[in-house]
Amino acid sequence: MSETRTPTRRRLLALGAAAALFAPALVRAAKRPELRAGDQKGNLHALLDAAGELKDLDYDIRWTEFPAAAPLAEALNAEAVDIGPIGDAPLIFAVAQGVRIRAFAASKSDPYGTAIIVKPDSGITGGAQLKGRSIATNRGSIGHYVALRTLAAAGLKPTDAQFRFLAPPEAKLALVSGAVDAWATWEPYTAVAETMDGLKVIASGRGLWSGLGYTAATETALRDKRDILVDFRSRVARAQQWGIQHPDEYAATLSRIIGIPLQAARLSASRRRTHDVKIDASVVAEQQRSADFYLDSGLLTKRLDVAATSFATI
Repeated sequence: MSETRTPTRRRLLALGAAAALFAPALVRAAKRPELRAGDQKGNLHALLDAAGELKDLDYDIRWTEFPAAAPLAEALNAEAVDIGPIGDAPLIFAVAQGVRIRAFAASKSDPYGTAIIVKPDSGITGGAQLKGRSIATNRGSIGHYVALRTLAAAGLKPTDAQFRFLAPPEAKLALVSGAVDAWATWEPYTAVAETMDGLKVIASGRGLWSGLGYTAATETALRDKRDILVDFRSRVARAQQWGIQHPDEYAATLSRIIGIPLQAARLSASRRRTHDVKIDASVVAEQQRSADFYLDSGLLTKRLDVAATSFATI
């Protein structure tokens, strides 16, 4: 007959110590990798969700939303997020200011949604009439870039207009209240302004801006989360194609996640037609032309070599 032994106090303490020793290792082993994704106005999150590309992930995504590229770039610089979508002009401006990020994926959109918007009764019908007027936008944004290009196309200098650097919500309020004459912005703000606020586009990015946008990452994420970034880039590219083919479904998710009216979401989704492009010599050359234009406009103090500073290969 076998004897049942009652564990002694010493043995219980030993078992408890062993469990405490191995518990952190077991927790670490069970914890999934995490990608901290920044987003602008929920656009990227909505696209991936609508396309079903947030399913079957081997990692978790923690989303943080920003109203524009500038605060997103600040968060990337502080390594508060790992990645985020950023336009070509904001990328240039951020890198020139010493923000430690690089683009690892690129896309192109119809530039129309990056536009200069006015009140219908403003009397402003084109770029030439912006002389002496005030324009609200984010400093270094694609809206700022298109505004400068619009002035240049009309034979005007950057100093011929008065820029007021405001975040999109404040810029819109300033325009509607009459505190500024025009607002240079981008999607989905443009679509909301047109469909819900009765505002008018007097100049768009078509013919003035490349439509290039990027997904940028911190140097730490590029080093430590390379496999995750490769997977994420593939999901974004597939989602972009899905969005072109299913604009109504995309718009419904865009409206839900961003919180904009469905009519505005449909307009934004249908005309952007964002698609993945390879970061090749033509993309780098286009980015360099944008950087050189910023230099000529006085926003950069020295020439930026974008090939050496702005891109990463993964």
